[in-house]
Amino acid sequence: MITENHKTTLSHFGFKFGKNGAHSSRSMMLEELRALFLAAPVSATLEQYQEEIVSHNCLNKSTENSRRLTFRHLKDLYGLDTRLPLFRVLRLLWDIEPAAQSVLALQLAYARDPLFHISSDYILSHNAGELIYREEIETLLSKDDPTRFSPASLKSFSININGSWTQAGYLNGKVKKIRQSPAISPINVTYALFQGYLSGLSGERLFNSAWTKLLDVPLTTVRTVLKRGRKS
Repeated sequence: MITENHKTTLSHFGFKFGKNGAHSSRSMMLEELRALFLAAPVSATLEQYQEEIVSHNCLNKSTENSRRLTFRHLKDLYGLDTRLPLFRVLRLLWDIEPAAQSVLALQLAYARDPLFHISSDYILSHNAGELIYREEIETLLSKDDPTRFSPASLKSFSININGSWTQAGYLNGKVKKIRQSPAISPINVTYALFQGYLSGLSGERLFNSAWTKLLDVPLTTVRTVLKRGRKS
């Protein structure tokens, strides 16, 4: 159980807690994030990201309202603030290996969106080739408070959540979602270990944390991938 004091500390690092999340409105918006990082330098501030999206329309949104909503959703999911270590390190790692970006984005979304976080155990419990049922994610979202969301909201949330898992390579298919294994790189392992470190873990516990389990590979593979990264 995480204490309130620990939550406060983790919030300063960029973690988010609570009941609501950006997946109530959108998926993890991978393509928008990529376009934003192409438009703004690594050192960009939160205000500069806002200017690129809202004033310069770097994401090609049709109205000012949609630009403001997009900025709000991206800020909610990723922080977009280099004062937050979780975002600052992701931004430094982002351009090193483009193939790692989709899982890297999911790793940060997992740390910042409680709604998305709820779905992880269900997704990761399935093996490659197995079907993922949207209705079961809806059940998970309504488990603690069955009257909190309407059926239409639950369907929308679960579609957004499945969309993010699909963008990151954990699922495949447009309507029927089928579990598959994502491509994991040394960048993703490095970020998972960093997330564990910020969470207060050290030593062997870093390799057995929820952050490394999210990578969906055996512990031996995590170590092998990390060694490969050191040699490259």
